[in-house]
Amino acid sequence: MSSTDIAAPAHEVEIEAIKQVVATVEHSQNNELPDEFVGLFRADAIWTTGGGKRLFGREAISAFTHQVLPGGMRGSTVTFEVEHMLFIRPDVAAVKVRQVYETPDGQKLGTPMFVMSKEDGQWRLTACQNTSVLDDE
Repeated sequence: MSSTDIAAPAHEVEIEAIKQVVATVEHSQNNELPDEFVGLFRADAIWTTGGGKRLFGREAISAFTHQVLPGGMRGSTVTFEVEHMLFIRPDVAAVKVRQVYETPDGQKLGTPMFVMSKEDGQWRLTACQNTSVLDDE
């Protein structure tokens, strides 16, 4: 990913901070750390899972994550790569991610969209949707 794909050089500090949030999503999933994952969201966030479950608010996201994440990654790993960023405003960004699950059954691809907002100096997941990829083109 080149800087021309995502934003002007003036956004480099913000780009790195957003990439760190995405890296923390990856870390929390691979290490089955639901509290770390949930801590990335705004209190009023929206999350739609890869299976299409709609979750409204950090409490609902937390309840779901605490139910599925412990044990959910057994024998699997996931990687996230930021593919594209669109700064809607200096404190709001749409982030397109390439997600690769390595499972005992093979590789599965996902393409999450994370809309993030900067709250009190921290980038937070605000409105997110995870989608499976049928063909990686």
